Amino acid sequence: MDVQLEIFSPVQRLNNKLFDDKDLKVFIKRDDMIHPIISGNKWRKLKYILKSAQAEKKTHLVTFGGAFSNHLLATAAAAARFGFKATGIVRGEQVQNDTLFLCRLHGMQLLFTDRDSYRDKPALFEKHFGGDTDAFFVNEGGASPEGAQGCSELVNELTQSYDHIFCASGTGTTAAGIINGLTSQQLPTMFNAVPVFKNGGFIKDEIDKFLTAPASYQLHTAYHFGGYGKTTPELINFIQKFIAETGILIEPVYTGKMLYALYDLAAKDHFEQGSSILAIHTGGIWGLLGMKDKFNQD
Repeated sequence: MDVQLEIFSPVQRLNNKLFDDKDLKVFIKRDDMIHPIISGNKWRKLKYILKSAQAEKKTHLVTFGGAFSNHLLATAAAAARFGFKATGIVRGEQVQNDTLFLCRLHGMQLLFTDRDSYRDKPALFEKHFGGDTDAFFVNEGGASPEGAQGCSELVNELTQSYDHIFCASGTGTTAAGIINGLTSQQLPTMFNAVPVFKNGGFIKDEIDKFLTAPASYQLHTAYHFGGYGKTTPELINFIQKFIAETGILIEPVYTGKMLYALYDLAAKDHFEQGSSILAIHTGGIWGLLGMKDKFNQD
């Protein structure tokens, strides 16, 4: 079965008094609409990984993630869609939750491992699947040159140029891919990465190792809200307000932090008047399932 999904990722304008007051044109690329589960950068990162697995005649995808990992769920759904067997090696103690339920529903087998062992993923793969000639290693989050290659194709879909592109950053793969796409088309757009980890400056090294050529970009490291998967009432209130005003679902781990950063920087006059800005919605909406308790329930 050919590894291919039809891309439906429209760009729509975000209308807000803040942007009007600052004379900014702000848009969002709806990669969350590519697929109900294999959405956003998840599909873009998996596309060429799965093609590599097919080319090597591998039939068993083995990947890694936390108990609420969107990558695990996307890989499970992609495996089911394209005829692979899938195993997810899950960080931490054995638990049951909505995300893992959906992984299992798509046929993924789950192995739980302690956090120390989890740090050495190649060793875990070798321990459990070293003798399985059908098994194919898929790094956590799809971090890989193939993942960056898939993300670079996003730039080909743009029908206008932008002064800035914003994207949340976890492994650096999506950022590197988009930067590579901008470089290949010789576009003057400034790429802005918003790391979701505390002390996120390390993301620069992760981005740089997947770049096809040196490039300038900006990191905004002050919007982690305590670290990966962490939130504050301020972030949750922003997300609730954004969803209610736009009808676009976002979550607190990635896109919520990125958009908060964009709005905050606009308020602080970070951008020149007249600038056009594109925010990338990287999907991951299922991450909301693990954070329901963070939102006010009437």
